[in-house]
Amino acid sequence: MGMMEHMDDMRGHAVPAEPLSILVIEDNAQLAANLYDYLEACGHVLDAAPDGVSGLHLAVTKDYDAIVLDWNLPRMDGITLLRKLRTQARKAVPVIMLTARDQLADKIDGFESGLDDYLVKPVALAEIEVRLRALVARRRQAVTGESVLALADLRFNLGTLEVVRGERRIPLTRTSRRLLEVLMRESPRVVTRERLEHVTWGEASPESDLLRSHMYVLRRAIDQDGERKLLHTVTGVGYRLSEGT
Repeated sequence: MGMMEHMDDMRGHAVPAEPLSILVIEDNAQLAANLYDYLEACGHVLDAAPDGVSGLHLAVTKDYDAIVLDWNLPRMDGITLLRKLRTQARKAVPVIMLTARDQLADKIDGFESGLDDYLVKPVALAEIEVRLRALVARRRQAVTGESVLALADLRFNLGTLEVVRGERRIPLTRTSRRLLEVLMRESPRVVTRERLEHVTWGEASPESDLLRSHMYVLRRAIDQDGERKLLHTVTGVGYRLSEGT
Protein backbone atom coordinates (compact mmCIF):
# COMPACT_ATOMS: atom_id res chain seq x y z
CA MET A 1 0.00 0.00 0.00
CA GLY A 2 1.08 3.58 -0.61
CA MET A 3 1.51 6.45 1.80
CA MET A 4 -1.96 7.85 1.23
CA GLU A 5 -3.43 4.54 2.38
CA HIS A 6 -1.59 4.73 5.68
CA MET A 7 -2.94 8.02 6.97
CA ASP A 8 -5.31 6.03 9.18
CA ASP A 9 -2.26 4.51 10.91
CA MET A 10 -1.94 7.61 13.07
CA ARG A 11 -5.21 6.85 14.88
CA GLY A 12 -4.45 5.36 18.24
CA HIS A 13 -0.67 5.65 17.74
CA ALA A 14 1.07 5.98 21.10
CA VAL A 15 2.90 9.25 21.56
CA PRO A 16 6.61 8.54 22.21
CA ALA A 17 8.03 9.40 25.61
CA GLU A 18 10.59 11.68 23.97
CA PRO A 19 9.48 13.49 20.80
CA LEU A 20 12.00 13.80 17.99
CA SER A 21 12.86 16.94 16.08
CA ILE A 22 12.53 16.01 12.40
CA LEU A 23 13.16 17.88 9.15
CA VAL A 24 11.23 16.74 6.07
CA ILE A 25 12.77 17.89 2.76
CA GLU A 26 10.25 17.00 0.06
CA ASP A 27 8.92 18.96 -2.93
CA ASN A 28 5.71 16.94 -3.37
CA ALA A 29 3.30 19.05 -1.32
CA GLN A 30 0.78 16.27 -0.72
CA LEU A 31 3.40 13.76 0.35
CA ALA A 32 5.12 16.32 2.59
CA ALA A 33 1.76 17.15 4.21
CA ASN A 34 1.04 13.45 4.82
CA LEU A 35 4.44 12.94 6.42
CA TYR A 36 4.10 16.12 8.47
CA ASP A 37 0.62 15.26 9.74
CA TYR A 38 1.47 11.65 10.57
CA LEU A 39 4.75 12.33 12.37
CA GLU A 40 3.25 15.28 14.25
CA ALA A 41 0.37 13.03 15.36
CA CYS A 42 3.03 10.62 16.66
CA GLY A 43 4.22 13.40 18.96
CA HIS A 44 7.25 14.60 17.00
CA VAL A 45 8.23 18.20 16.21
CA LEU A 46 8.45 18.94 12.49
CA ASP A 47 10.00 21.41 10.06
CA ALA A 48 9.55 21.10 6.30
CA ALA A 49 11.37 22.45 3.25
CA PRO A 50 10.15 22.24 -0.39
CA ASP A 51 13.56 22.40 -2.10
CA GLY A 52 17.20 21.54 -1.62
CA VAL A 53 18.58 25.01 -0.91
CA SER A 54 16.10 25.87 1.85
CA GLY A 55 16.40 22.31 3.16
CA LEU A 56 20.18 22.56 3.45
CA HIS A 57 19.90 25.92 5.18
CA LEU A 58 17.57 24.48 7.83
CA ALA A 59 19.68 21.33 8.22
CA VAL A 60 22.85 23.36 8.81
CA THR A 61 21.47 26.16 10.98
CA LYS A 62 19.22 24.07 13.23
CA ASP A 63 19.79 20.90 15.23
CA TYR A 64 17.51 18.01 14.26
CA ASP A 65 17.34 14.48 15.56
CA ALA A 66 16.74 13.15 12.02
CA ILE A 67 16.04 14.19 8.43
CA VAL A 68 13.73 12.66 5.81
CA LEU A 69 15.17 13.57 2.40
CA ASP A 70 13.82 13.25 -1.14
CA TRP A 71 16.27 12.62 -3.98
CA ASN A 72 14.71 14.70 -6.78
CA LEU A 73 14.44 18.22 -5.40
CA PRO A 74 14.33 21.62 -7.13
CA ARG A 75 17.29 24.03 -6.74
CA MET A 76 19.56 21.29 -5.31
CA ASP A 77 19.10 17.52 -5.52
CA GLY A 78 19.06 15.36 -2.41
CA ILE A 79 22.44 13.71 -2.97
CA THR A 80 24.19 17.06 -3.43
CA LEU A 81 22.49 18.33 -0.28
CA LEU A 82 23.59 15.24 1.65
CA ARG A 83 27.21 15.54 0.54
CA LYS A 84 27.33 19.21 1.55
CA LEU A 85 25.77 18.34 4.89
CA ARG A 86 28.38 15.67 5.58
CA THR A 87 31.57 17.13 4.08
CA GLN A 88 31.13 20.89 4.49
CA ALA A 89 28.83 21.31 7.47
CA ARG A 90 30.08 18.02 9.01
CA LYS A 91 26.64 17.22 10.40
CA ALA A 92 26.19 13.64 11.55
CA VAL A 93 22.40 13.84 11.90
CA PRO A 94 20.70 10.59 10.74
CA VAL A 95 19.23 10.90 7.23
CA ILE A 96 16.66 8.66 5.55
CA MET A 97 16.39 8.95 1.76
CA LEU A 98 12.80 8.59 0.57
CA THR A 99 12.72 8.14 -3.20
CA ALA A 100 11.19 6.32 -6.14
CA ARG A 101 14.68 5.29 -7.30
CA ASP A 102 15.01 1.57 -6.70
CA GLN A 103 18.18 0.69 -8.60
CA LEU A 104 21.11 -0.81 -6.70
CA ALA A 105 23.47 1.80 -8.16
CA ASP A 106 21.32 4.59 -6.68
CA LYS A 107 21.29 2.93 -3.28
CA ILE A 108 25.07 2.51 -3.35
CA ASP A 109 25.50 6.16 -4.36
CA GLY A 110 23.25 7.20 -1.49
CA PHE A 111 25.03 5.21 1.19
CA GLU A 112 28.46 6.24 -0.07
CA SER A 113 27.31 9.86 0.20
CA GLY A 114 26.45 9.43 3.87
CA LEU A 115 22.91 8.05 4.05
CA ASP A 116 21.79 6.11 7.11
CA ASP A 117 18.73 4.47 5.53
CA TYR A 118 17.08 4.19 2.11
CA LEU A 119 13.35 3.71 1.52
CA VAL A 120 11.70 3.24 -1.87
CA LYS A 121 8.27 4.81 -2.40
CA PRO A 122 5.55 3.83 -1.73
CA VAL A 123 6.17 2.98 1.90
CA ALA A 124 4.01 2.87 5.02
CA LEU A 125 4.18 6.00 7.15
CA ALA A 126 4.38 3.82 10.24
CA GLU A 127 7.55 2.20 8.89
CA ILE A 128 9.17 5.58 8.34
CA GLU A 129 8.43 6.57 11.93
CA VAL A 130 9.79 3.30 13.31
CA ARG A 131 12.98 3.61 11.27
CA LEU A 132 13.46 7.21 12.35
CA ARG A 133 13.24 6.27 16.02
CA ALA A 134 15.64 3.34 15.51
CA LEU A 135 18.21 5.52 13.73
CA VAL A 136 18.05 8.23 16.38
CA ALA A 137 18.41 5.68 19.19
CA ARG A 138 21.52 4.19 17.56
CA ARG A 139 22.99 7.63 16.94
CA ARG A 140 22.45 8.73 20.54
CA GLN A 141 24.01 5.54 21.83
CA ALA A 142 27.03 6.07 19.57
CA VAL A 143 27.45 9.70 20.61
CA THR A 144 27.08 8.93 24.30
CA GLY A 145 29.79 6.33 24.03
CA GLU A 146 31.94 8.39 21.66
CA SER A 147 33.86 10.53 24.12
CA VAL A 148 34.16 13.98 25.50
CA LEU A 149 36.02 16.57 23.44
CA ALA A 150 38.81 17.95 25.61
CA LEU A 151 41.45 20.66 25.50
CA ALA A 152 43.41 21.54 28.64
CA ASP A 153 40.71 21.82 31.35
CA LEU A 154 37.91 22.49 28.83
CA ARG A 155 35.48 19.60 28.31
CA PHE A 156 32.54 19.28 25.89
CA ASN A 157 30.32 16.23 26.40
CA LEU A 158 28.71 15.53 23.01
CA GLY A 159 26.09 13.27 24.55
CA THR A 160 24.77 15.64 27.22
CA LEU A 161 25.91 18.87 25.46
CA GLU A 162 27.45 19.97 28.77
CA VAL A 163 30.49 22.26 28.57
CA VAL A 164 32.73 22.74 31.58
CA ARG A 165 36.07 24.36 32.27
CA GLY A 166 37.69 22.98 35.39
CA GLU A 167 34.85 23.00 37.92
CA ARG A 168 32.98 25.78 36.12
CA ARG A 169 29.92 24.84 34.06
CA ILE A 170 29.54 26.96 30.91
CA PRO A 171 26.02 27.57 29.53
CA LEU A 172 26.14 28.04 25.75
CA THR A 173 23.63 28.71 23.00
CA ARG A 174 23.23 26.24 20.11
CA THR A 175 25.29 28.50 17.87
CA SER A 176 28.11 28.74 20.40
CA ARG A 177 28.09 24.97 20.91
CA ARG A 178 28.25 24.42 17.15
CA LEU A 179 31.24 26.75 16.82
CA LEU A 180 32.97 25.26 19.85
CA GLU A 181 32.57 21.70 18.57
CA VAL A 182 34.22 22.54 15.23
CA LEU A 183 37.06 24.41 16.93
CA MET A 184 37.68 21.59 19.41
CA ARG A 185 37.61 18.90 16.74
CA GLU A 186 40.12 20.83 14.64
CA SER A 187 42.36 21.97 17.52
CA PRO A 188 45.10 23.14 17.32
CA ARG A 189 44.54 23.84 13.60
CA VAL A 190 43.15 27.16 12.43
CA VAL A 191 39.50 27.11 11.31
CA THR A 192 38.79 29.73 8.64
CA ARG A 193 36.11 32.35 9.01
CA GLU A 194 34.43 30.99 5.88
CA ARG A 195 34.12 27.51 7.34
CA LEU A 196 32.77 28.76 10.66
CA GLU A 197 30.22 30.92 8.85
CA HIS A 198 29.13 27.98 6.72
CA VAL A 199 28.78 25.72 9.76
CA THR A 200 26.63 28.37 11.45
CA TRP A 201 24.52 29.77 8.61
CA GLY A 202 25.03 27.44 5.65
CA GLU A 203 25.11 29.06 2.23
CA ALA A 204 23.00 31.99 3.46
CA SER A 205 25.86 33.71 5.28
CA PRO A 206 24.85 37.09 6.75
CA GLU A 207 26.12 40.31 5.22
CA SER A 208 27.04 41.76 8.60
CA ASP A 209 29.93 40.41 10.66
CA LEU A 210 27.81 38.28 12.98
CA LEU A 211 30.58 35.71 13.33
CA ARG A 212 32.78 38.18 15.20
CA SER A 213 29.95 38.83 17.66
CA HIS A 214 29.39 35.12 18.25
CA MET A 215 33.11 34.51 18.72
CA TYR A 216 33.26 37.39 21.21
CA VAL A 217 30.48 35.75 23.23
CA LEU A 218 32.18 32.34 23.03
CA ARG A 219 35.53 33.77 24.12
CA ARG A 220 33.98 35.50 27.13
CA ALA A 221 32.32 32.21 28.08
CA ILE A 222 35.35 29.90 27.92
CA ASP A 223 38.21 32.31 28.71
CA GLN A 224 37.57 34.16 31.94
CA ASP A 225 39.91 36.19 34.13
CA GLY A 226 42.71 34.12 35.61
CA GLU A 227 42.30 31.27 33.13
CA ARG A 228 44.75 30.35 30.39
CA LYS A 229 43.59 31.78 27.07
CA LEU A 230 42.40 29.01 24.74
CA LEU A 231 40.52 30.79 21.95
CA HIS A 232 42.84 32.71 19.62
CA THR A 233 42.14 34.98 16.68
CA VAL A 234 44.36 34.45 13.65
CA THR A 235 44.17 37.81 11.94
CA GLY A 236 42.88 37.67 8.39
CA VAL A 237 42.31 33.90 8.54
CA GLY A 238 40.05 32.69 11.32
CA TYR A 239 40.21 31.21 14.81
CA ARG A 240 41.76 28.30 16.65
CA LEU A 241 41.61 26.64 20.06
CA SER A 242 45.02 25.97 21.52
CA GLU A 243 46.90 25.99 24.80
CA GLY A 244 49.66 27.97 23.10
CA THR A 245 49.53 31.50 21.70
